[in-house]
Amino acid sequence: MEVAIRNIGNSKGVVLPKPLLAQVGLDGEASASIVVENDAIVLRKPVKLVRTGWAEAAAKVAAQENDTLLMGELANVTDSELSW
Repeated sequence: MEVAIRNIGNSKGVVLPKPLLAQVGLDGEASASIVVENDAIVLRKPVKLVRTGWAEAAAKVAAQENDTLLMGELANVTDSELSW
């Protein structure tokens, strides 16, 4: 498939067809990672940070008052016998 390279100010741009983006899972993304590898421009899904969205998910669970511990505290039975 060939696409036109268009002038955008002092830069250049390419319009990527939606089916092509969908094929690689980029159709719902707002950004992408772009690199040059072996004389080719490679576009990839952006790398998501570890634990992305965890804080929001925890807040949602807490708002539903469904955040009780399932197993209780994880102390050892003999912890009360320890002296520091």
